[in-house]
Amino acid sequence: MSKKGTKHKTLKHKLIRKYRLVVLNEDSFEEQLSFKINRLNVLVFGGLFSILLGSITLIIIAYSPLKEYIPGYSSTALKQKATHLVYKSDSLERALNVNNAYLETIRKVLIGKLDTFPDFNKETVLNTKPPVANDKELNPSEIDSVFREQVELNDRYTLFNKATKSTKVVFFAPVLGSITQRFNIKEKHYAIDIAVKTGTPVKSAADGTIIFAEWTAETGYVIIIEHTNGFLSVYKHNAIILKKQGDLVTSGEVIATVGNTGEFTSGPHLHFELWNDGYPIDPSQFIDFE
Repeated sequence: MSKKGTKHKTLKHKLIRKYRLVVLNEDSFEEQLSFKINRLNVLVFGGLFSILLGSITLIIIAYSPLKEYIPGYSSTALKQKATHLVYKSDSLERALNVNNAYLETIRKVLIGKLDTFPDFNKETVLNTKPPVANDKELNPSEIDSVFREQVELNDRYTLFNKATKSTKVVFFAPVLGSITQRFNIKEKHYAIDIAVKTGTPVKSAADGTIIFAEWTAETGYVIIIEHTNGFLSVYKHNAIILKKQGDLVTSGEVIATVGNTGEFTSGPHLHFELWNDGYPIDPSQFIDFE
């Protein structure tokens, strides 16, 4: 018999050779349990146990959140969340740009840049289209521009009386006191200044919505309220403001206190403006302040 055949028989004999596994009581050496096993059984059962353990591990990882910790794995739910956040960030960026344009329009009123008489309307700002570039037909001449500006100014000032006659809003005095400076178009003072003590409550002139309630360097704490029929009321130089943007207020509700804030002030007073469809109007036509 060759050596190769002898080794094969020896290996087979080792695999099928039976052994007895005995479990004894340590104190009495009494036999408690015994098994007849061989090396082949150990290899078979060991392999089956390894396969079963590996299968259970794969199932747990595949159907549990643990799979997200596997390097290179990309969750479908995570992709959906990321896509949703991208769309949401784009929408928020667009809304932020609209609000910034809207606030920039209001800022021009606060700092006195009123040559163009802007219209305070978010939809108007949103729908504003940029000018057509390189279109010579739409570019007016210098003489035409001056003429148009004069006509627009004349039309604006003739609309003040029309606005006062068409209103159905009832306004109440935000404060009562002495008028130190009246409405004057030529001096571009589109407001009534009422001198009162510091800390006097400032009340809403009518029902409306707070569309601006912030600090400005020139006019201190400022509140702007939007009313019905295209009216806006503006309250400047306040000591403190008691409302925030977006709040709904009723006529006579306290919104701030009189102060002396901002660079353009000479003492405690309320600077009160009234606008209709983007045009300044004389508040004394509607309200008795004294």
